[in-house]
Amino acid sequence: MTEEKRKLRSAAWFGGEGKNAFMHRSWMKNQGIPGDEFDGRPVIGICNTWSELTPCNAHLRGLAEHVKRGVYEAGGLPLEFPVMSLGESNMRPTAMLFRNLASMDVEESIRANPIDGVILLAGCDKTTPALLMGAASCNLPTITVSGGPMLNGKFRGQDIGSGTHVWKFAEEVKAGRMPVADFLAAEQGQSRSAGSCMTMGTASTMASMVEALGIGMPDNAAIPAVDSRRGVLAHLAGRRIVDLVHKDVTISRILTRAAFENAIRVNGAIGGSTNAVLHLIAIARRVGVDLSLDDWDRLGRGVPTIVDLMPSGRFLMEDFYYAGGLAAVMASLDGAGLLQRDVMTVSGKTIGELVDGAPNYNHEVIRPLENPLTEEGGISILRGNLAPNGAVIKPSAATAELMQHRGKAVVFENIEHYYARIDDPDLDIDASSVMVLKNCGPRGYPGMAEVGNMPLPAKLLKQGVSDMVRISDARMSGTAYGTVVLHVAPEAAAGGVLALVRDGDLIELDVAGRRLELLVPDEELAIRRRDWAPPTPPVGGYQSLYVERVLQADAGCDFDFLVGRRDAGIPRHSH
Repeated sequence: MTEEKRKLRSAAWFGGEGKNAFMHRSWMKNQGIPGDEFDGRPVIGICNTWSELTPCNAHLRGLAEHVKRGVYEAGGLPLEFPVMSLGESNMRPTAMLFRNLASMDVEESIRANPIDGVILLAGCDKTTPALLMGAASCNLPTITVSGGPMLNGKFRGQDIGSGTHVWKFAEEVKAGRMPVADFLAAEQGQSRSAGSCMTMGTASTMASMVEALGIGMPDNAAIPAVDSRRGVLAHLAGRRIVDLVHKDVTISRILTRAAFENAIRVNGAIGGSTNAVLHLIAIARRVGVDLSLDDWDRLGRGVPTIVDLMPSGRFLMEDFYYAGGLAAVMASLDGAGLLQRDVMTVSGKTIGELVDGAPNYNHEVIRPLENPLTEEGGISILRGNLAPNGAVIKPSAATAELMQHRGKAVVFENIEHYYARIDDPDLDIDASSVMVLKNCGPRGYPGMAEVGNMPLPAKLLKQGVSDMVRISDARMSGTAYGTVVLHVAPEAAAGGVLALVRDGDLIELDVAGRRLELLVPDEELAIRRRDWAPPTPPVGGYQSLYVERVLQADAGCDFDFLVGRRDAGIPRHSH
């Protein structure tokens, strides 16, 4: 019992008979909490990103109640607290701008309060990495509980995927093949239950990363938001976090290099979002693991995509869960020697123990390794004079014929220039062109918005063109698809070579050779650089801080002053 109390931070607030303990306990008791709840039992913070402005997370209040039941059963005291909620669907200019801010909210909320362990309730794209980044810097016992995906979208007899079909239907309207009335009629059918995107977009990818890293409970990735089993998972997580506090199993003991290496391979197998590259690098560096783009390329090579899910494939997350979920995928990888089995998870079991014998109930949804959706599913990292610090492409969502390509650049200086120019009938563009979008990176937007998958011009869509090579320092939605090179580093706004590209320049893409080259002589680029000026930065406020301190995409877009662990010592008294 003495050893247990030694480990509990909350005793520094609630323990003893002095003035400060009196104040802390007394003020908490105005919520109707009995005195014996402050007897030294673990205090579990429930970090909730619930918000009605974040549709993916609007059901998390109910999920928190399931967590509380589990905490109480295990002898802990659950205390729920809010942090900034990042909704990809509503926030402008982009939720990514606020990921680091939310991580600061999480970190300082945990450190400043009498919390011994924490449950992170996340759902929408950036909420998962923001919460994990903040918690990693504090290094307390931690479990992430994802909100789960929506039920499959339905529209006129077919399954439709959130995000993915928005892009598809919008292009059909643009090409004149779908009436606007039909497009609008699909809205309600796409989003017909609580939860996050049911495609393998960033939300589902990050929920899968949570499970693959071992920082979430088994089946975290795929249980639909409205399935009662999601509530059971939350309940069990509440029980389990109390045990982790007693055993002092901190987040750094779970988020090891081996765990991140497993997650990278899993991301390739599921056809996960390119956004996972940024987020895993940022999370790893918060906990003290030096993860790099080279790790993504090395570990992703030879990993096939075996999950046939939109946007890369046909099915949706509901189907994925019924087929066996992430455990079935990891069992296949394990059978091929692609997993490190001894990685510990918050469940108390190793990854190997969790995936042993995991069944696959549908070999169409989760395909055999010998019959993959894509032979090379891992994220490919490209380098060359156009991206000396790296750029990313998702082969499973690209067109095979375009993976080696040379074409003339059609340049858009920013997203407004793109919208003003893309459907100009006089625009000199054809299927062989390479579309280039600048000034949409971390500093340039600011915040690195999901605009990199630039929709094709209407005149080419009407000709039947369905994909083109596109290059940008932006991101794209995990629900999007196409031969799109993203996260070009350094970005244009930081003076990267991308800033110097002009209409008509030849660009060569060679994914197999991991090359991205601007075929312009160095002498000419030097002349252009003399004429280049950086964009005017924001004046004051958070955006100014962001532009001044954000790292480039290859380093995860964290703030330079947030990298690393600061742990959660006992702060000075407030009175």
